[in-house]
Amino acid sequence: MLLSPPHASAYNVAEKTFAQLQSDMAVGHVSSQQLVSAYLARIDAVDRTGPSLHSVLAINPDAMNEARAADAARKEGRARGPLFGIPVLVKDNVETADPMPTTAGSLALVQNVTHRDAPVIARLRTAGAIILGKTNLSEWANIRSAHSISGWSAIGGLVKNPNVLDRNACGSSSGSGAAVAASLAAAAIGTETDGSLVCPGSLDGIVSLKPTVGLVSRTHVIPISHSQDTPGPMGRNVADVAALLTVMAGSDPADPATRDADAHRTDYLAAIAQAGLSGKRIGVAHTDSVPATDEDRIFDGAVAAMRNAGAVIIAVKFTPPDPKTSGDAELLELETELKTDLNLYLATTPTGVKTRTLADVIAFDDSSPRETALFGQDLFVAAEKTKGLSDPAYRKARALLLRVSRTEGLDRLFGTYRIDALVMPTDEPAWRVDVVKGDNDSSNTSFLPAVAGYPHLTVPMGYVRELPVGISFIGTAWSEAKLLTLGAAFEDATRARRAPKYLSSVESTAPVSEVFNPMH
Repeated sequence: MLLSPPHASAYNVAEKTFAQLQSDMAVGHVSSQQLVSAYLARIDAVDRTGPSLHSVLAINPDAMNEARAADAARKEGRARGPLFGIPVLVKDNVETADPMPTTAGSLALVQNVTHRDAPVIARLRTAGAIILGKTNLSEWANIRSAHSISGWSAIGGLVKNPNVLDRNACGSSSGSGAAVAASLAAAAIGTETDGSLVCPGSLDGIVSLKPTVGLVSRTHVIPISHSQDTPGPMGRNVADVAALLTVMAGSDPADPATRDADAHRTDYLAAIAQAGLSGKRIGVAHTDSVPATDEDRIFDGAVAAMRNAGAVIIAVKFTPPDPKTSGDAELLELETELKTDLNLYLATTPTGVKTRTLADVIAFDDSSPRETALFGQDLFVAAEKTKGLSDPAYRKARALLLRVSRTEGLDRLFGTYRIDALVMPTDEPAWRVDVVKGDNDSSNTSFLPAVAGYPHLTVPMGYVRELPVGISFIGTAWSEAKLLTLGAAFEDATRARRAPKYLSSVESTAPVSEVFNPMH
């Protein structure tokens, strides 16, 4: 069943790239103000009514003024770069100076109007981007409970997957992924600790990049883990993601992890101009599913497309780290750093925010029925019990993670096979939302690059019964330009992405619905 299409607007923003928008603004077919109006109309038609995606939490009341200033600058010949005058959305754990709260989806932070731009947002503004609004997310970036439902927050409700509405949009950058897929903005900013950029990228059918930790500043971003957190760009094509990263990347004195960012950042959009796969050594890791799944067959077709485009396909073999040992180590790392990092962040919030520590947030949630209506806060409680960054158990866990992800993991793999990138399916197709069993995703593609702090790009590669699946390009530190070049070449060779259809369910589509009914 196909729901009613979004209402038409004077300028059709659906599926428009940065280049197309800039071309139309350059010749006067549309202004930045008209773009803001068109995206707001689409948000009203798709997000608030119609399919009701619930992907946008707040609209920036200053967006039209920003667009008006961009139009004036364009008339004066001061429009520069691919982002100038382009409306983008921002995940609501990243601060903006606009009069919008930064809530992480939690009722505990509804008064968190900081009036300060995270450095990553300041860079976007300097490049002329328009901050259109804030996107919904898995509350607290999905670190509150091991039994959560990705894409749900107490403030924003549940984000729907625009491809099939009863399926999960993944998280924690759920709203950013769904909004980009549905063309509610030209692009969006998300964040990742482990999977929160690439999983919604794959499940929603868009391009998403988790950068090297330290390439993009985390200052004024509500934290989980200083070892793994990073903002990243999300768009409908590789070129737009490359353009965003070019602006976002850079050193920040307030974030020591970014010390070397200026030495490694480059013009990523220029880097992909001559994108090609010829002669590139692509390491392929198969899952060995028996029998092969639909996703396996799509992945095999994607690998064949790269081979046909001239890539040298290298079958790689490696033993993944023990999921129990490494998973427990990551959880201890994240819980320990969450308590430390979140307490530091909350201490900087306005006085109107009464939850000044993690312990305060736990108490707030216990007294707020809406917060715990679907699941609890077991991870918060465990984090509160951790013993700090000097705890030997934490230090041991961190050392184990670096060893299995870098020394014995990706570094060894890249050195042994001399590959340009490791590719594998990003994630399973989106699962049906289930308030009883919660999330039931079993993919772990994001784990190694997440704990290593290495870059991870996902690009659409196909569909399983109308559900998008992405292909991952994983590299070593600071290899974003290489990954984006490979991703752009793959995108050009396959053109796998298509606009979402807002289907009510997979089961409502033919031929599924036909065989669900008895024969007559």
